[in-house]
Amino acid sequence: MLTWTEIETRAIAFQKRWKGCSGDERQYGQTFEKDFMEVFGVDWHDGFHEHPIISLDGVTNYIDYFLPGKILIEMKSRGKSLDSAFTQAIAYARALKPEAQPALILVSDFDTIRVYNTAKQHHYKPFKVSNLKAHVRIFSLLTGREADPNVRTEIELNTDASYKMAKLHDALKENGYSGHELEVYLVRLLFCLFADDTGVFEKSTFYNYIKTSNPDGSDLSGRLSLLFSTLDTPTEKRMKTLPDDLNRFRYINGNLFSEQLTPPFFSAKMRETLLECCDFDWTQISPAIFGAMFQGVMNPQERRELGAHYTSEENILKVIRPLFLDELYAEFERSKNTTAELQTFHRKLASLTFLDPACGCGNFLIITYQKLRELEFEILKLLSESGQMVLFDDPTKVSADQFYGIELEDFPCEIAKVSMLLMKHLMDQEVSHYFGGNFIDYPIRDNASIINANALRLDWNEVVPAYRLNYIMGNPAGNYGLIA
Repeated sequence: MLTWTEIETRAIAFQKRWKGCSGDERQYGQTFEKDFMEVFGVDWHDGFHEHPIISLDGVTNYIDYFLPGKILIEMKSRGKSLDSAFTQAIAYARALKPEAQPALILVSDFDTIRVYNTAKQHHYKPFKVSNLKAHVRIFSLLTGREADPNVRTEIELNTDASYKMAKLHDALKENGYSGHELEVYLVRLLFCLFADDTGVFEKSTFYNYIKTSNPDGSDLSGRLSLLFSTLDTPTEKRMKTLPDDLNRFRYINGNLFSEQLTPPFFSAKMRETLLECCDFDWTQISPAIFGAMFQGVMNPQERRELGAHYTSEENILKVIRPLFLDELYAEFERSKNTTAELQTFHRKLASLTFLDPACGCGNFLIITYQKLRELEFEILKLLSESGQMVLFDDPTKVSADQFYGIELEDFPCEIAKVSMLLMKHLMDQEVSHYFGGNFIDYPIRDNASIINANALRLDWNEVVPAYRLNYIMGNPAGNYGLIA
């Protein structure tokens, strides 16, 4: 059995070998599979390449690579939809005998890897082929080991993060800080924690700013008030004598830090709690579902079943795929024939508008935005390959301001706004890294329009005119329907 050090060394070699691969499935798929299994010390010949399978409708298909009981791999060329590849792989797995069911399903386009754990029914966060080393423990079963207990699911990670925020919420509330101000304060801290780990701020800038406060917490409230004010001030309007530890924070805009709040006061214990939150790796949390879980920390009764009431990404996709997403995937495939068709389809994506009239923490809007950005990313790759894209300008057209929501409660409304900003940053970051540019949207130019109001009494035309609206969507368990 290989040691983890040996596996990681092999993973690094794998990353180097496949960096910049043109990504043609027929030409390179089999070699990719062999190299991948070799990372974990598995003889590729122990499994089956192009394994025939008769689907439930009687059609014969072929699994790209299959190691019974362990893994099913489905490869796609660059530019092909990994969502479609995953749907295809799931159909293949269901047609297998129960004893042969794979523990893991992997789909890849030679650039990105997506993994699904069939036992936990869990989608791991997609990662780049160039970052396999950091994710090798997902594949513990391939090495002859039991599943690695240290590999946390997205739900477990989001729950851990929520409980950390719960400790901070309770400490502030016990000190007499409550209501709207507490809610806004927590949302601001959430943004800063996320920003510190994901490149909005320089790495650990927020952590270091907190760390240099007095150990007894006596000056932390004032320091945070100064920070929030700085984040709301354009660089050209800042005082020339502003200390360097504040001036290094970028201007955020977007009204997130504009409201004046009564400053809370921190004790030594409360300061330590905030530092514990800083120690968490916020790159692991999902803005799409964390908001709903974060809301649970505000209610001690809901906290006992934290995570039980949010709508998962899987269930959201069950609604939006048949409503519009599957049709968009199909149109994308048809648009690959010519550059003109791709550009027309790109403009169409940027013209669509969506409304969730009871959006809660914005899960449906955020997942929809993410899927449209992912689809746009595939368009941009193809346009870049054809030489039809100018890279010194931001090539993205899909915007957060295509999304509208109405929410009765104030706190989830604020969470929805900041969660959309966080998802937008992640998508901007992915495009920037791929094309070698800087297309990060700070200061913030656009965000979803989330209105704090009663959707049963509000004229929805005041939020978005009906003639501009393409889709109304949301939780089908709610008290309103779905309209296309």
